[in-house]
Amino acid sequence: MKRIIFYLILLVSYASFGQLSSAVAQYDLPKKRLLIQACSMYLFNANQGAIDADSSVVVACKAYKLPVSLAYDEGFNDGSYLIGKDLIEKGNINSVTKLLAKTKGEDKVKLSLQLGNFYLFKPSTKPDDLQNAKIYIDEAIRTSNQLKNKKWQQQSLLLLGKYYFQVNNQPEGKKIFLQIIAECRKQNDKKALAEALDAYGTLLFNLDPEKEKILLEAVSLYASLGMEEKRIENYMKITTIYFWTGKINEAKKRLYQNLIDLRKIDFKHQQFAETTITFIEIAQHNLETALYYALKSVKRMEAEKDFTFGDIFYMRLGDVYNNIGHNQEALEMYQKSIEIGRTMIDSGTWYKSFFSAVAALSIKGKNKEAIDYINSMTAKYPPKSNFDKMSVAYIKANCYEALKNYTLAEKYFKEMDFYAQKITSPETFREIVHEYTLMALFYANRKQPEKAKFYADKVTELCNKYGKKYNSEALQILLFRMDSLEGNYKGALRHFQNFKIISDSTIRNTKRKEIEELKIAYETKNKEQEIKLLNQESNLTEVALKKSKMLNSVSIWSLVLLLITVGLLYNRYRLKQRNNVKLELKEKEISKANANLRHLLEEKEWLLKEIHHRVKNNLQTVISLLNSQSAYLENDMALSAIKNSQHRIHSMSLIHQKLYNSENISTINMPNYIKELVEYLRESFSLGQRIRFEVKIDPLELDVAQAVPLGLILNEAITNSIKYAFPDDRTGMIYITLEAKDENQYLLTISDNGIGFDLNIDKKANSFGMSLIKGLTDDLEGNLTMANNNGTILKIEFSQEFPLNQKRKMI
Repeated sequence: MKRIIFYLILLVSYASFGQLSSAVAQYDLPKKRLLIQACSMYLFNANQGAIDADSSVVVACKAYKLPVSLAYDEGFNDGSYLIGKDLIEKGNINSVTKLLAKTKGEDKVKLSLQLGNFYLFKPSTKPDDLQNAKIYIDEAIRTSNQLKNKKWQQQSLLLLGKYYFQVNNQPEGKKIFLQIIAECRKQNDKKALAEALDAYGTLLFNLDPEKEKILLEAVSLYASLGMEEKRIENYMKITTIYFWTGKINEAKKRLYQNLIDLRKIDFKHQQFAETTITFIEIAQHNLETALYYALKSVKRMEAEKDFTFGDIFYMRLGDVYNNIGHNQEALEMYQKSIEIGRTMIDSGTWYKSFFSAVAALSIKGKNKEAIDYINSMTAKYPPKSNFDKMSVAYIKANCYEALKNYTLAEKYFKEMDFYAQKITSPETFREIVHEYTLMALFYANRKQPEKAKFYADKVTELCNKYGKKYNSEALQILLFRMDSLEGNYKGALRHFQNFKIISDSTIRNTKRKEIEELKIAYETKNKEQEIKLLNQESNLTEVALKKSKMLNSVSIWSLVLLLITVGLLYNRYRLKQRNNVKLELKEKEISKANANLRHLLEEKEWLLKEIHHRVKNNLQTVISLLNSQSAYLENDMALSAIKNSQHRIHSMSLIHQKLYNSENISTINMPNYIKELVEYLRESFSLGQRIRFEVKIDPLELDVAQAVPLGLILNEAITNSIKYAFPDDRTGMIYITLEAKDENQYLLTISDNGIGFDLNIDKKANSFGMSLIKGLTDDLEGNLTMANNNGTILKIEFSQEFPLNQKRKMI
């Protein structure tokens, strides 16, 4: 049942996926840019270097239906008309280059900058892209220098600085950025200075000590300028520095402040900060807080039916459940994460959910099922990156170790080591050292101290390489085992004590009840504010009671006057009661009359439907009689006349059938009617694929009085085209359109690409058909025109005689 409900949720999410969510649609330009940056920063960090920053931006823009250019065009796109922007978003670069040759002045600078951005920030940029980017950046610099415009000179140089960073020429890029920064300080241009510091600081490595200093100044400048979205964005970039340089507590403190800042500007997409807080709190064993924020992000996502990055939030909630021992609930969350990740935007997270799902099965002791699950998933979705291949080998090794199949466990630990040596990204440090720790512990448990020490030393080497510290229960147990094997019992005791300290800081069994209560408390979290308000109201009520005591004496003196007033009110009440009784009787009479009228109306509608049904049946009977008569005729002219009559009668019968089956018994849905009529004629003449139809009908509802002649006209015109436009079994097309030109003014066009017509010959050959079309056009009070242009074109322009709104007024 749970799985069925989940798929229904997915179905709803697909229906809304093609359009902007309500929150994104309401954002102004600065908030949309903040959304792209917040999302892409999270994706880049969460994927631990598996995708580049530009690819993260593309995924974020695709997810929220925003143009990629918004992430890079802040310096020259303020939301007003920007020349060539639409063409670039459509990828029509040839037209843009032609437009560039014709433009001059500032427009030429803006267009050159857009083209430079387009080529420079393509995901997985190729050498040709970088070469094209340099051409357009140089063009922007040349034109801005000719204009002697400081703003465009700075914007062009900023893009040039970014170019040098993209081609790994950091010294030249730094030189250009420092030149712009110095010029902005000299001019005391705070906004330009903030933009330059922002661009420069963003491109520096997280481990560069200058990066934090530069971004802090940008934050201060944006704050003084009141540009809150840009201040928050740069604040988030500094938080990322703290996260990757090991200042976890400082990063967590900033994430909480980030949530406060986002609420102040009414920014709805707070889930990226919340899920990062959840990740940190899990690592620090603060599972109550982790559960609160994981549930909060999932509840908001499900309430807004925005499953854009649902795989991330379900996975994080699953991680919390796994850590508190709720493995079945964790497994359900991981399965949801995998399902969303496979069917919606691939954020790079769902494969990690697959690893976590295996861990949940393993913790429950279902290691054989876990291995079967690994094999089935990797067969369908093979790991792509070295990190994923390393992780698959690692979880297989753990499962086989749990099953005491040490030969296969060692095989997959060595495979894990093979892929781990290929990974150089510092963002994967924690996972790799943890896996090496477990590999060393595997050998320590097998009493193979040399191999255990070899892989334990790898942990130390990685810590020294990246300048980071690593400590965990597994590491302390490893060191305890190794000291025990070497006879160093004093060291073993120390490491065992360290293990107990870490272990005691994790959640105990006695706290699980508190966590269960927290889950319930979260469900009622929204009611806490109401309770506070009720308490405030209670306090106000107590104050009011005290005041009422003071007024008691005044009330006694007012009692006599009150009694008189009550007497008068009672008298008025009695009069009102009598009037109410009369009104109730009148209302009952009116209600009864309305019920009778509704009954009569329903009977009328039923009778009309029955009439349409009978008319349709009678017309079908006539068609059958004509069909029977044709069996006894050998004259081709007579047979053709009967066949044409059958088609005409069917076009009218189809209308009555539509009226009988429709809730609306006064109008015909023209798109459905015309498509069915065309399909009937196509099948009647057994055309196959020789003659095809192209039908374009506006969503119109026409009165029966107009639908009938229109159907007969269509029947005659299509039949003529089929019979005479394509002789000798030629192939061709028949085009039918019905469109609203103006209010209550319509145009019916029937054309083909056949041999055309000779007006004098056709008049003689099919005088009755043409006469019928003309007569029916007169019935519609329309204008008929015919032309011969690569085939026959017949047009009838007519107006809606009785518009529906006028009918309702008349009724």
